[in-house]
Amino acid sequence: MPKPVVLIAEVLSPATIEALGPDFDVRDVDGTDREALFASLAEADAVLIRSATRIDEEALAHAPKLKVVARAGVGLDNVDIKAATAAGVMVVNAPTSNIVSAAELTVGHILSLARRIPAAHASLAAGQWKRSSFTGAELFEKTVGIVGLGRIGALVAARLAAFDMRVVAYDPYVTSARAQQLGVQLLSLDELVAEADFLTIHMPKTPETTGMIGAEQFAAMKPTAFVVNVARGGLIDEEALHEALVAGEIAGAGLDVFTSEPPAEGGSARPLLDLPNVVVTPHLGASTEEAQEKAGVSVAKSVRLALGGDLVPDAVNVAGGVIDPYVRPGISLVEKLGQIFASLATSPLTSLDVEVHGELNDYDVSVLKLAALKGVFTNIVSETVSYVNAPLLAEQRGIAVRLLKDDVSDEYRNVITLTGALSDGSQLSVSGTLTGPKQAEKLVGINDHTLELPIEKHHVVMLYTDRPGIVAVYGQKFGEAGINIAGMQIARQAAGAQALSVLTLDSPVSEELLEDVSAAIDADLFRQIEITEV
Repeated sequence: MPKPVVLIAEVLSPATIEALGPDFDVRDVDGTDREALFASLAEADAVLIRSATRIDEEALAHAPKLKVVARAGVGLDNVDIKAATAAGVMVVNAPTSNIVSAAELTVGHILSLARRIPAAHASLAAGQWKRSSFTGAELFEKTVGIVGLGRIGALVAARLAAFDMRVVAYDPYVTSARAQQLGVQLLSLDELVAEADFLTIHMPKTPETTGMIGAEQFAAMKPTAFVVNVARGGLIDEEALHEALVAGEIAGAGLDVFTSEPPAEGGSARPLLDLPNVVVTPHLGASTEEAQEKAGVSVAKSVRLALGGDLVPDAVNVAGGVIDPYVRPGISLVEKLGQIFASLATSPLTSLDVEVHGELNDYDVSVLKLAALKGVFTNIVSETVSYVNAPLLAEQRGIAVRLLKDDVSDEYRNVITLTGALSDGSQLSVSGTLTGPKQAEKLVGINDHTLELPIEKHHVVMLYTDRPGIVAVYGQKFGEAGINIAGMQIARQAAGAQALSVLTLDSPVSEELLEDVSAAIDADLFRQIEITEV
């Protein structure tokens, strides 16, 4: 029997090839040569890539035998995950390969800013000896504010605690118990920016987090404070950062990532490169020999699992392993329910029940618990979330998770409900189902409110006191802003009681408009939900 063909499309470490073992026919191709790539994909069972090779719908059309695309790294911008999923091709990456490297680079930027190392080096290399021009500051007893206390944020906290720094953090999804374990004090974002001598951000990039450190935050910071971004370009408003640095609102910045890479002439990041109080590096977070080797070995192991038919821990789009065809459509639904749940939560999650009702009770649905956790964490942690690290993320945050099953489902063949307890003492539940021959994904319940609405990319959820004219108020405001309402449902228990409106929109809504509409209808809850494709 011929060996499965594994295609190496970019230069990977010898340890990667060694980790594959002798059971595969390993072939090499230049992934940037599209014609050569297409020809080689014709016989490939798996392809290993880094960042230069594009695996898109066109490439997948040339790969009839392909079972897995393995990205030796974290980012997946060069892989069309939706097209791969449609083709039944698993996509894997190495989500934890660079976390130590990214944390250490963050510390490096902080030290470089505090002691002005790059500027001092440049001065001395130019033949000057200006010791008095480069007086720096100690980290000892200074306050570092960490925005985002996920894996990388926690590693940064541990390393800076060794400098005897006071470590504070903002993360709306981390409980005080978890922060206490890390020796970190939780603050609101407003409190953190006012108290931090050094601010470093480690958040995922979502519509809510893009530009979250901007003019308002810089104006509230100490004039001696520094900001660092080694996470994602765009989390810091680059134009506002430039203005704050020029005006002396803050002392300096360290940047490894930019909105446009490389920073282009005329772009918002380009003027930052000319400022003397800015330290920049060209997206080096994962650029260590150790991180590259970890990434290669990790995806090589995933390829072995995938081609062996086993559950693949770092699968991004499908769980792998033996999953009944009747269960598989529910994976995407439950991931999206998890995203909706996380968007509606008003405080950190402390426990989560994944309830499966109906005919699915006769099948192994353990993968749905993993899918729920993956969905919950997708847009609230900085690292890529997979089926293996999602339970670990829950454990790190002290979240108890249960899978509950019964065969009772009154209105639908199957209903899946995520019910969670929140740290503020409240409870939240979100329910969904699949309907019709096309297995359309529907949202059918939020707390005690019953509805039936297709799950789309853009939703707004509003909870308010039922009274005449409310729909006209928010309809007019969205219309004046050019936001089209594609669909909506309103649910209530009784006239004059609380009403729940769920809108489907054609485009996202600005924070300013959300605040305006929320105030206009005196909303008890007002959330925008952006569904990330799964």
